[in-house]
Amino acid sequence: MARARPTILQIIPELDTGGAELSAVEIAQATVEAGGRSLVLTEGGRLASRLAEVGGELVFFAAATKNPARMAWNAVEICRIIKKENVDLVHARSRAPGWSAFAAARSSGVPFVTTYHGAYSEKGRIKKLYNSVMARADIVIANSNYTARLVQDRYGTEIDKIRVIYRGVSGDQFDPAKIPKERIASLRAAWGVRDGQRIILNAARLTSWKGQSVIIEATRILRDSGQLGDAVVILAGDAQGRSNYQAELENQIERAGLTGIVKLVGHVRDMPSAFATAYLSIVASTEPEAFGRAATEAQVMGCPIIATNIGAPPETVLSQPKILKENTTGWLVAPASGIDLAEAMANALEMTSEEHRLLAERARAHVLRSFTLDAMKKQTLGVYDDLLGSQLYSRFAKHNAA
Repeated sequence: MARARPTILQIIPELDTGGAELSAVEIAQATVEAGGRSLVLTEGGRLASRLAEVGGELVFFAAATKNPARMAWNAVEICRIIKKENVDLVHARSRAPGWSAFAAARSSGVPFVTTYHGAYSEKGRIKKLYNSVMARADIVIANSNYTARLVQDRYGTEIDKIRVIYRGVSGDQFDPAKIPKERIASLRAAWGVRDGQRIILNAARLTSWKGQSVIIEATRILRDSGQLGDAVVILAGDAQGRSNYQAELENQIERAGLTGIVKLVGHVRDMPSAFATAYLSIVASTEPEAFGRAATEAQVMGCPIIATNIGAPPETVLSQPKILKENTTGWLVAPASGIDLAEAMANALEMTSEEHRLLAERARAHVLRSFTLDAMKKQTLGVYDDLLGSQLYSRFAKHNAA
């Protein structure tokens, strides 16, 4: 018989700024609102205080280690925590801690859930084995249909063990009508952008496969053709220790004569305001995104999006030729092509104000139909209910209907 207040343990290396980390906090909040208890094993990070605010309990843990001996010891420690805290279910969101959690869950006889957050490259048998822990769960949550197919193709996972649950976005937090003009003005000032100057935004950590160098090349093409106008390109994201790559981008900007036009601004905490002030957003990934939350966050803020046509973005961005022009929410382009990206950017910059407004309205409505945070929370709690016989889904729905 299910406990009236089930305890859910999530494990993730750090609570920093990625989609997996944010999802851990959001599901912790949903669990608490549904009357459950939420533990998160992690090494901490920017989102630790937010976890505490929503009622989750942070357990500092060496969850980021990839040392095999320490991972084995972590499994023993997780078993101890499961017993001490009466944990009912373990949910892993990353591979290295996933192995420790998998061993502990099986040893303790509690259900094991994973969320397959990334496309994870598989170069060689050892890497494939390492990644495979994310497919060894009682239920594997895939964050897109693309990811679900990837899990099936790679590991032969039965379809009834996979649940597609899209990464959700809060239509309340990401609401252009709720962003004060002062927040937008503050960001523009911090970025050195004049009033009325259009912003093209790329929100992604600085790593080569996120395609910042392609954006710089596309911007150069537009500038040389006279189609850029006074637009400025903002590359918003942490280098996360990749100082060499950041230096490469800075050199590329200087060589192209784009200093002051393309700007590296580092981590941005206020993403709703960032998308609200942007005229256009770009997801330029050169490798498949398992989901790519920047695309949905931009759209729900009424910011038209250009994304590459690999991975999950074709599921989240409505684009020609599959969609009639009057129903589109953005553009899909070939990856690693500065020419294709420049063409899409030019099309976006040539829109009339009315065309831009209508596209923005369609984009927001599209996300609110298909990619809400509420749906992600309910569906994840439903997975827990399926394995525990609990009533988290219904309690959460009742709590949020009150």
